[in-house]
Amino acid sequence: MKAARAALILLGVGTVVGGAVQLLTTQRTDQIVGVAIWILGVIVVHDAVLSPIVLFVSLAMRRAGKRVPWAVLGLIEVALVIGAVVSLFVVPELFAQAKSPANPTILTGDYGLRLVVLWVTLIVVAAAGSMVYLLRNRQKVRESTSQT
Repeated sequence: MKAARAALILLGVGTVVGGAVQLLTTQRTDQIVGVAIWILGVIVVHDAVLSPIVLFVSLAMRRAGKRVPWAVLGLIEVALVIGAVVSLFVVPELFAQAKSPANPTILTGDYGLRLVVLWVTLIVVAAAGSMVYLLRNRQKVRESTSQT
Protein backbone atom coordinates (compact mmCIF):
# COMPACT_ATOMS: atom_id res chain seq x y z
CA MET A 1 0.00 0.00 0.00
CA LYS A 2 2.83 2.39 0.84
CA ALA A 3 4.52 1.67 -2.49
CA ALA A 4 1.30 2.35 -4.40
CA ARG A 5 0.76 5.59 -2.50
CA ALA A 6 4.34 6.69 -3.18
CA ALA A 7 3.97 5.84 -6.87
CA LEU A 8 0.75 7.87 -7.13
CA ILE A 9 2.33 10.82 -5.34
CA LEU A 10 5.33 10.72 -7.67
CA LEU A 11 3.02 10.49 -10.69
CA GLY A 12 1.01 13.48 -9.46
CA VAL A 13 4.06 15.60 -8.70
CA GLY A 14 5.60 14.68 -12.05
CA THR A 15 2.42 15.64 -13.88
CA VAL A 16 2.24 19.01 -12.10
CA VAL A 17 5.91 19.74 -12.80
CA GLY A 18 5.50 18.74 -16.45
CA GLY A 19 2.45 20.97 -16.80
CA ALA A 20 4.22 23.89 -15.15
CA VAL A 21 7.24 23.52 -17.44
CA GLN A 22 4.95 23.33 -20.48
CA LEU A 23 3.03 26.41 -19.34
CA LEU A 24 6.13 28.47 -18.60
CA THR A 25 7.91 27.57 -21.84
CA THR A 26 5.04 27.96 -24.29
CA GLN A 27 2.90 30.84 -23.01
CA ARG A 28 3.32 34.59 -22.81
CA THR A 29 3.55 36.31 -19.43
CA ASP A 30 0.03 37.75 -19.70
CA GLN A 31 -1.34 34.27 -20.41
CA ILE A 32 0.48 32.85 -17.40
CA VAL A 33 -0.98 35.63 -15.23
CA GLY A 34 -4.43 34.82 -16.61
CA VAL A 35 -4.01 31.15 -15.72
CA ALA A 36 -2.82 32.10 -12.22
CA ILE A 37 -5.87 34.34 -11.72
CA TRP A 38 -8.15 31.57 -12.97
CA ILE A 39 -6.58 29.05 -10.58
CA LEU A 40 -6.99 31.46 -7.65
CA GLY A 41 -10.62 31.97 -8.66
CA VAL A 42 -11.18 28.23 -8.75
CA ILE A 43 -9.70 27.89 -5.28
CA VAL A 44 -11.92 30.66 -3.91
CA VAL A 45 -15.07 29.22 -5.51
CA HIS A 46 -14.16 25.74 -4.28
CA ASP A 47 -13.59 26.89 -0.71
CA ALA A 48 -16.41 29.44 -0.53
CA VAL A 49 -19.14 27.67 -2.51
CA LEU A 50 -18.57 24.01 -3.30
CA SER A 51 -17.06 22.84 -0.03
CA PRO A 52 -19.89 24.25 2.13
CA ILE A 53 -22.50 22.73 -0.19
CA VAL A 54 -20.84 19.31 -0.11
CA LEU A 55 -20.42 19.59 3.67
CA PHE A 56 -24.10 20.51 4.15
CA VAL A 57 -25.30 17.65 1.95
CA SER A 58 -22.91 15.26 3.68
CA LEU A 59 -24.10 16.28 7.15
CA ALA A 60 -27.74 16.01 6.10
CA MET A 61 -27.12 12.53 4.69
CA ARG A 62 -25.17 11.45 7.78
CA ARG A 63 -28.10 12.48 9.97
CA ALA A 64 -30.29 10.30 7.78
CA GLY A 65 -27.65 7.57 8.13
CA LYS A 66 -29.74 5.73 10.69
CA ARG A 67 -31.99 4.75 7.81
CA VAL A 68 -29.45 4.85 4.97
CA PRO A 69 -26.38 2.56 5.02
CA TRP A 70 -22.98 4.24 5.18
CA ALA A 71 -21.88 2.66 1.88
CA VAL A 72 -24.81 4.27 0.07
CA LEU A 73 -24.01 7.63 1.67
CA GLY A 74 -20.41 7.24 0.50
CA LEU A 75 -21.47 6.54 -3.08
CA ILE A 76 -23.69 9.61 -3.11
CA GLU A 77 -20.96 11.80 -1.62
CA VAL A 78 -18.38 10.63 -4.16
CA ALA A 79 -20.77 11.33 -7.04
CA LEU A 80 -21.54 14.77 -5.61
CA VAL A 81 -17.87 15.68 -5.20
CA ILE A 82 -16.95 14.49 -8.72
CA GLY A 83 -19.85 16.40 -10.24
CA ALA A 84 -19.07 19.54 -8.26
CA VAL A 85 -15.39 19.57 -9.19
CA VAL A 86 -16.07 18.96 -12.89
CA SER A 87 -18.78 21.64 -12.83
CA LEU A 88 -16.25 24.02 -11.33
CA PHE A 89 -14.11 23.60 -14.44
CA VAL A 90 -16.93 23.54 -17.01
CA VAL A 91 -19.06 26.50 -15.88
CA PRO A 92 -16.39 29.09 -16.84
CA GLU A 93 -16.28 27.49 -20.29
CA LEU A 94 -20.04 27.92 -20.57
CA PHE A 95 -19.73 31.62 -19.77
CA ALA A 96 -16.84 32.02 -22.21
CA GLN A 97 -18.79 30.20 -24.89
CA ALA A 98 -21.80 32.47 -24.31
CA LYS A 99 -19.59 35.50 -25.03
CA SER A 100 -19.01 34.01 -28.50
CA PRO A 101 -15.24 34.12 -28.88
CA ALA A 102 -13.70 35.94 -31.82
CA ASN A 103 -12.05 32.70 -32.90
CA PRO A 104 -14.74 30.12 -33.81
CA THR A 105 -12.26 27.24 -33.35
CA ILE A 106 -12.04 27.92 -29.61
CA LEU A 107 -14.61 26.39 -27.26
CA THR A 108 -16.30 24.35 -29.97
CA GLY A 109 -17.80 21.67 -27.72
CA ASP A 110 -21.32 21.52 -26.34
CA TYR A 111 -20.21 21.93 -22.74
CA GLY A 112 -23.69 22.34 -21.29
CA LEU A 113 -24.92 19.07 -22.75
CA ARG A 114 -21.77 17.27 -21.68
CA LEU A 115 -22.14 18.57 -18.13
CA VAL A 116 -25.74 17.36 -18.01
CA VAL A 117 -24.66 13.95 -19.35
CA LEU A 118 -21.97 13.78 -16.66
CA TRP A 119 -24.44 14.55 -13.86
CA VAL A 120 -26.98 12.04 -15.22
CA THR A 121 -24.23 9.41 -15.47
CA LEU A 122 -23.10 10.11 -11.91
CA ILE A 123 -26.68 9.80 -10.65
CA VAL A 124 -27.23 6.54 -12.54
CA VAL A 125 -23.93 5.04 -11.35
CA ALA A 126 -24.54 6.08 -7.73
CA ALA A 127 -28.10 4.73 -7.85
CA ALA A 128 -27.00 1.45 -9.47
CA GLY A 129 -24.15 1.02 -7.00
CA SER A 130 -26.51 1.72 -4.12
CA MET A 131 -29.04 -0.80 -5.44
CA VAL A 132 -26.36 -3.47 -5.83
CA TYR A 133 -25.14 -2.82 -2.30
CA LEU A 134 -28.65 -2.89 -0.83
CA LEU A 135 -29.61 -6.06 -2.70
CA ARG A 136 -26.41 -7.85 -1.66
CA ASN A 137 -26.82 -6.69 1.91
CA ARG A 138 -30.43 -7.85 1.98
CA GLN A 139 -29.39 -11.24 0.58
CA LYS A 140 -26.68 -11.60 3.25
CA VAL A 141 -29.22 -10.75 5.97
CA ARG A 142 -31.64 -13.38 4.61
CA GLU A 143 -28.87 -16.01 4.43
CA SER A 144 -27.75 -15.34 8.00
CA THR A 145 -31.31 -15.49 9.37
CA SER A 146 -32.15 -18.67 7.44
CA GLN A 147 -29.08 -20.44 8.86
CA THR A 148 -30.12 -19.89 12.47
